[in-house]
Amino acid sequence: MGQDNEATQRFREARDYLLEHGADYATAYEGYAPPKLDQFNWALDWFDAIAVGNNRPAIWIQEEDGREAKLSFQEMSARSNQVANWLRSLGVKRGDRFIIMLGNQVELWETVLAAIKLGAVVIPATPALAPMDLRDRIDRGNAKHVIVASKDASKFDDVVGDYTRIAVGEHLQGWRSYGEADEAGTEFTPDGPTAATDPLLLYFTSGTTSRPKLVEHTHVSYPVGHLSTMYWIGVRPGDTHLNISSPGWAKHAWSSLFAPWNAEATIYVYNYTRFNSEALLAKMAECEVNTFCAPPTVWRMLIQSDLGTKPATLREALSAGEPLNPEIIEQVSRAWGLTIRDGYGQTETTLQVGNTPGQRLKPGSMGRPVPGYQIALVDPISGAVVEEGEICLPLDNRPTGLMVGYQGDQTLAAEAMKGGFYHTGDVASRDQDGYITYVGRADDVFKASDYRISPFELESVLIEHQAVMEAAVVPSPDPIRLAVPKAYVALAAGVEPNRETALSILRYAKDRLSPHKRIRRLEFYELPKTISGKIRRVELRARERELHPDVDAKPAEEFRYEDFPELQS
Repeated sequence: MGQDNEATQRFREARDYLLEHGADYATAYEGYAPPKLDQFNWALDWFDAIAVGNNRPAIWIQEEDGREAKLSFQEMSARSNQVANWLRSLGVKRGDRFIIMLGNQVELWETVLAAIKLGAVVIPATPALAPMDLRDRIDRGNAKHVIVASKDASKFDDVVGDYTRIAVGEHLQGWRSYGEADEAGTEFTPDGPTAATDPLLLYFTSGTTSRPKLVEHTHVSYPVGHLSTMYWIGVRPGDTHLNISSPGWAKHAWSSLFAPWNAEATIYVYNYTRFNSEALLAKMAECEVNTFCAPPTVWRMLIQSDLGTKPATLREALSAGEPLNPEIIEQVSRAWGLTIRDGYGQTETTLQVGNTPGQRLKPGSMGRPVPGYQIALVDPISGAVVEEGEICLPLDNRPTGLMVGYQGDQTLAAEAMKGGFYHTGDVASRDQDGYITYVGRADDVFKASDYRISPFELESVLIEHQAVMEAAVVPSPDPIRLAVPKAYVALAAGVEPNRETALSILRYAKDRLSPHKRIRRLEFYELPKTISGKIRRVELRARERELHPDVDAKPAEEFRYEDFPELQS
């Protein structure tokens, strides 16, 4: 049971209003009022409330080899109580920072619910992170507890710190075994109320500085803020929702936690080692998936195979993470008679703009502001509201889904919130009907396979190599990933610009960067600079477009990661 039944009712009323007007954008947008909550614990006041006597599946995970796990809402409530009680016995308490680094497995959802119930602050971490990333999360995140799959625990071998170590899976020396939670009680009593403004999540997200930013969210900004995401998806009570996303990133919390469970839908996961479109589509049909969200990379791979017949129960198809090519939307529409609706948001927010259910779509547009958000396009020079400018959120009517700020960096937070707006750093245009079209980043950060890449972070690794004098990383067009990181490298004196040098640099970067950050292309080049000595990445980005008029083009002067068998092990 939740700690505040009034909070549950207020949340339910707001949720039900959006469900009732799911296809009536004008009414939903004008009439929606986010619930006013002083105290709120989503796991106790919402999840446990809807779990009472609820035997419908909350989580359903299938593996390639046929194994599956399926737990009801009632079972997940009891199971997360056990985990919460056990974690409390290990010393996890309200306000403690807790790194959760698990794959798409039941224990991930159990632990997140348990942490929310305890009032701990969750630091999501993808299993793909390298030890250097984990050290940063331990140090700057001030983490006191870590939970990780046993197979990934060795990544913490050289990560020093006084933190509780919990392993899921095989028992490991020096680690507490997650299986111990099986002996804990299934009734949980919180140690007190949870303030709506208490911190809940700390996301590490790449920026233009050398280190990721720490985005802080509260017990309302993501759980309640994601009612806007639920509305955009069009997910309804009793639906089965599939989202293709890696744990540890904000999109996973968006569409594999808060949005579907806000709607009382089943979260369905199909785990695979290598993407297979035929197998995925077969599972969607077999498991009667109703709503499906995937990044553009997945949609591109799907259309390169035979889409076949639309899964019979599929009602909503969605995409988020980066702009979706209109040609992909058209091909899926022809094959399935279903239109992919894309949306826009950030780790710092919930969904801000989207093509919502039942509304007219305009080619290239990412839609209109969703309920709960006002969008201003602001000229970066004059600060005036214009028809094409930076996407900003007015702070005089602060949206529920907006972050508190950047933990540990008040200067950066103040810059993001200057002039009475939250500044997204993205540029867009708005037409006479209110539809917003994405233009591009205001800085140099780019997306590759749905991951945000900070050039500065990659360049900082490259210049550590003895052969590298300077480096600049820009996105290079790719037919599958939309873009991949390419390094333009100026070599130190006396170093030959040959295959051996390229291999040495790429291997060096591979050993120090997480897989999604790896340099995939490299070219030796004299870097263009401003009069003050700053590298002009804008020229390099333009050069990439010229070199790749066709995304399949391969310039002779370019070295590619896949050209080196030595790097494939």
